[in-house]
Amino acid sequence: MFAANPFAELSASIPPVVMQAYVVLMIVLVAAGTVLDIVHKGSARYFFDNWRRSGSKAQQVDGGELLSIAVQTAVVDVLASGEFCNARRRVAHLLTMYGFLLYVVATVVMVFSDSTAPIWPQLWWLGGLMVLVGGYWFWFFIRVDVAAEGYSPFRLMRADLFILSLLASVTLGLVWSAAGGGAGVLFGLYIIATTVLFGSVPWSKFAHMFFKPAAAFEKRLSYANGTRSNLPGPADKPETFGSAREQPRHY
Repeated sequence: MFAANPFAELSASIPPVVMQAYVVLMIVLVAAGTVLDIVHKGSARYFFDNWRRSGSKAQQVDGGELLSIAVQTAVVDVLASGEFCNARRRVAHLLTMYGFLLYVVATVVMVFSDSTAPIWPQLWWLGGLMVLVGGYWFWFFIRVDVAAEGYSPFRLMRADLFILSLLASVTLGLVWSAAGGGAGVLFGLYIIATTVLFGSVPWSKFAHMFFKPAAAFEKRLSYANGTRSNLPGPADKPETFGSAREQPRHY
């Protein structure tokens, strides 16, 4: 089961070109949805306006320091998800993120390649299981409104669309594969959940993963060039306390 390509077995019912076209369509939906999300929310305009304003009054940052900031952003903020202060949430996020990358890459390889190498189905299963561990752990035990505020884990909001569609897609995909594959009901549900996942980018948090690295880089650069302060506001002005700091993060 773990060494068999479920999409190769599916090709007996659905032509490979149809599966490949579907994957391409999902990529197009993600790209278009991300652009639409950025334009609609004004994220890119805010980012570049802020960058321009800070640059006009900033200290000069040399090339070596700029490279160091870029490396720190890539290693700490992107690869290690350093923005999460809560250790449990960071681990859950890393499991979900790297599992999702493994799962997607293995899916693309298995759909577009005729290779029967067992490594790709194994990576597909490993990635999927990582997503499920990280995702369900976050959903039932780490979410602020569940862990701290006592709400039911089944309380749904629009902000939950990404994680729920991701968990539904991966869960149904693994169950479908374990049940023997084929173009049955489980496969149909798997396709529906996957289409919702990649087609709902403008209304979910999916697009954040593409914009967050740029925002993290800008934040580090603004600290380096002196346009953003790590210090709280004056103690004799309580109303301004923390005015130069980031908004509190709820983990």
